[in-house]
Amino acid sequence: MNKPAELKLDTVPVWINGNAVVPQGRMGEVYNPATGQVSRRVPYCDKDVIDKAARAAAAAYPAWRDASILRRARVMQRFLVLLQENQKEVATLISQEHGKTLPDAMGSVQRGIEVVEFACGIPQLLKGEYSENVGTGVDTHTVRQPVGVCAGITPFNFPAMVPMWMFPMAIACGNSFILKPSEKVPSASILMARLFKEAGLPDGVFNVVHGDKAAVDAILNHPLVNAVSFVGSTPIAKYIYETCARNGKRVQALGGAKNHAVVLPDADLEFTADALIGAAYGSAGERCMAISAVVAVGAAADPLVKLLEEKAKKIKVGPGDRDGVDMGPLVSGPHRDKVRSYVDAGVKEGAKLVLDGRGQKVAGCEDGYFLGATLFDQVKPEMTIYRDEIFGPVLVVLRARTLEEAIAIVNANPYGNGTAIFTASGGAARRFEDEVQVGMVGINVAIPVPVAFYSFGGWKNSLFGDLHAHGMEGVKFYTRTKVITTRWPNQQTPAPGLNMPTLG
Repeated sequence: MNKPAELKLDTVPVWINGNAVVPQGRMGEVYNPATGQVSRRVPYCDKDVIDKAARAAAAAYPAWRDASILRRARVMQRFLVLLQENQKEVATLISQEHGKTLPDAMGSVQRGIEVVEFACGIPQLLKGEYSENVGTGVDTHTVRQPVGVCAGITPFNFPAMVPMWMFPMAIACGNSFILKPSEKVPSASILMARLFKEAGLPDGVFNVVHGDKAAVDAILNHPLVNAVSFVGSTPIAKYIYETCARNGKRVQALGGAKNHAVVLPDADLEFTADALIGAAYGSAGERCMAISAVVAVGAAADPLVKLLEEKAKKIKVGPGDRDGVDMGPLVSGPHRDKVRSYVDAGVKEGAKLVLDGRGQKVAGCEDGYFLGATLFDQVKPEMTIYRDEIFGPVLVVLRARTLEEAIAIVNANPYGNGTAIFTASGGAARRFEDEVQVGMVGINVAIPVPVAFYSFGGWKNSLFGDLHAHGMEGVKFYTRTKVITTRWPNQQTPAPGLNMPTLG
């Protein structure tokens, strides 16, 4: 590896042991999705670079583990202030590399900042339990201790928010951390690493590496890495879960989604349509919590589809940094082409194409990766556009006769990430939230992303592992519980015998 260097405009470095470093070896290209032009280069790390990051994290871990929880909280508080001061700069990098609009990027950074706010309360969150005199002269208490070197592998769609679901909680709990962001959007993570160092985080506690599958596999198989967090597609989540389990590592792997919104005839359809437009087409549909399937019940269907068509036609598509733009490009040319192929498949399979975004053009950005809002009606569960996670600005509408039928449709889907119901009936909403087999449920809330002090995670093929992200679930994932039973003998205490000890 080269000597530490300042961040160059044309090359995104890795961050190891408190230094920005540009390693030798393979390089990838980072694109501006609005223009289709290369904006930066990024190193694809090999096993040797991952090993250096893991050794730096392992070397820094003992001192950080032993640091007082108040010290950890104060570093987190300074990091929080720096994030707030630099929020727009982080969001601008996201907009440049992902393509989402600047206001949308600002909002996503804010949701990550809220996890840091939660992590600032780590002295309260790490409190254990204590029971006095569980037996004669015997007390029992529990402590939560960090697990060691942790790693996070994060997706392209939220370059700041999803990493901040992971590393602030892990580090506040006393662990050291290696972050491997998507190679498509690497810059925001390096800026956050710089801010964390400025906040007083010791070198080596937080490290950032880049790369493709070779880097991921090096992390999953490294003997110094004790826990891995992942957010991405279901096939990769399953692979990461199985690989980590085989290597004896703790793992939480959040997978894909096909999020449904059930709309009942008694819903406020104007309000519902506005909510669904934002949930389906915001960030060009590249959200793991995007609503991609609407189940319209009974008489709600025809007027709802008409409203969705009218509102979707008004969406302004363009570069994310342009004022007045509602929806930016997709992240890459190949991904845009893949989403477009799903539209082709939907037409071929017989769904009714209400609004076609395949011909979307943006003046001055002819080489950008744009696709307009697309709407299908009369979609059947066996169609490809319903079965697969498209991850683009494509909304499909299915029809059901009853709430019972709508719930059955949602529950039959292999994904169970997020869902919503729109209704004026408390009874219907209560039945839905009770019976639906999904991890996050919204009642007249289209994107029910939990606040930072609640957990984020799905069911079924949307999660591999037992614990969700952030909230107390995050604290549990990044710590291990130790139970201590204590007795202080005196002359009256009988000596222990050979039988199983009992407390009485």
